[in-house]
Amino acid sequence: MINIVGKRYWYFAFSLLIIIPGLIAIGMTWAQTGQPFRLAIDFTGGTLLELKFAKPQQFQTDEVTKIFEQFGLSANDVHVQPSGNDTLVIRTKTLDNETKVKAQDSIRARFGNFTEQRAETVGPAVGAEVAQRAAIAVALATIAILLYITWAFRRVPQSFRYGVCAIIALLHDAFVVMGVAALFGLVFGWEVDALFLTALLTVIGFSVHDTIVVFDRIRENISRFRGVSFEEVVNHSILQTLDRSINTVLTTLFVLSALILFGGITIRQFALTLFIGIFSGMYSSIFNAAPLLVVWENNEIGKFFQRGSDKKPATA
Repeated sequence: MINIVGKRYWYFAFSLLIIIPGLIAIGMTWAQTGQPFRLAIDFTGGTLLELKFAKPQQFQTDEVTKIFEQFGLSANDVHVQPSGNDTLVIRTKTLDNETKVKAQDSIRARFGNFTEQRAETVGPAVGAEVAQRAAIAVALATIAILLYITWAFRRVPQSFRYGVCAIIALLHDAFVVMGVAALFGLVFGWEVDALFLTALLTVIGFSVHDTIVVFDRIRENISRFRGVSFEEVVNHSILQTLDRSINTVLTTLFVLSALILFGGITIRQFALTLFIGIFSGMYSSIFNAAPLLVVWENNEIGKFFQRGSDKKPATA
């Protein structure tokens, strides 16, 4: 039988190896911009234009940026993304209607005729309100999950531990997603928008769902295998749910892979965020949440801190 729980500290170390670079990236982004991520206009306020051109062509994004520089915007104020060979998605600081029309005329003169597919303007107050409500939603969801799992597992000894371990796994997945977003922001210029919040909340829900499946099997096996050590019960429960977890995640990842490859640039970042988060949710449910129950049951953290105090100084 595969001993997953016996190698738990290797899995914990691997999680830290993934999370720590992300936290460093968040710190670096904060030092540069005063924010943990590169924020899109959904949060900072600005104008978004999606222009579909009549003729396919190879777009030079630098040329588009220079057009907006004529109207007082710097290169940092303009973000241009080609979508295929006939569409440009342009994000800028807030433009008044006159400046927007002049910029579009200049783009039309350089690249040819186009149709305005989308034009949106978001104020920074709206963005701040969205971020605040998202943070409140996550906090309330976390508390509700903790209370519900504690109540649902009330017949199991120390049911509170199950809720806490589920929250730790949830936070693991949230930090993985946020860390990747910060890293990709530094390397590829990713910006966090409202869709990122949608993906993050989806990942949180999936993580808890997968964790509860493993915990529920542990609850069943505790009464079924009396006299067996808790560590063996947890390991056996993980192996029983392993096929189900992998199959469920793979079918989801196949769909997300198709969206990443063929879904278009406007949802690619959203699909990739979901891909990373759902894979992390499977990993944390199997290799973090359930083994944490064993660490808590064996009081391994307390024993670790007691090692130093148990050593008596040598006497001459």
